[in-house]
Amino acid sequence: MRLYLVRHGETEWNHLRKMQGQMDIPLNEYGIELAEKTAEGMKDIKFDRIFASPLVRAKKTAEYIAENSGILVETDDRLKEINFGEGEGSNINEVKADSSHPLHNFFIHPDQFIPMAGGETFAEVQARGLEFLKEVVFPLEGDAENVAVVAHAAIIRSIMLYIKDRELKDFWGGVYYKNCCVCEVYIRDGRMTALEEAKVYY
Repeated sequence: MRLYLVRHGETEWNHLRKMQGQMDIPLNEYGIELAEKTAEGMKDIKFDRIFASPLVRAKKTAEYIAENSGILVETDDRLKEINFGEGEGSNINEVKADSSHPLHNFFIHPDQFIPMAGGETFAEVQARGLEFLKEVVFPLEGDAENVAVVAHAAIIRSIMLYIKDRELKDFWGGVYYKNCCVCEVYIRDGRMTALEEAKVYY
């Protein structure tokens, strides 16, 4: 079985370099274009099931992809983006540049990151993402050939960190995750193998 982990299309907050977390920001015009082009690029993949974060930017991206397979998008709260708590809406460039900012280590030293009030750790995000896969996706093996999960950068990176057995300090290492990028994973007997990371179809 093949699993396609898809990041959502661009939002205005992506464009403005603001940390969205679980704020429910819709796709902007360019984000809709990316979602449409990604759906077109993936049209030859017949998806048996498509799951998404309930946040509108992910759900809407999933709906464009689902049109080709004629199936409905199923949502799960465990696929939401990492919660930044009181830090949601912070400017990414300012956070990276200011070593005293509470969210600085999120980007610079992820292994030392401590969330702000109401926020989540990387471990918590990874745990709920893996829980979803084990409880919902793994049981589909044998009945489904292709499954898509449309979510967000941090949670997809958290899952890929686990699959590729990387250390948390290397969370941001490797390829950049563009909006609507796709990570392809092969699942057999409940074991996951990364096939492609951050591929774009546009």
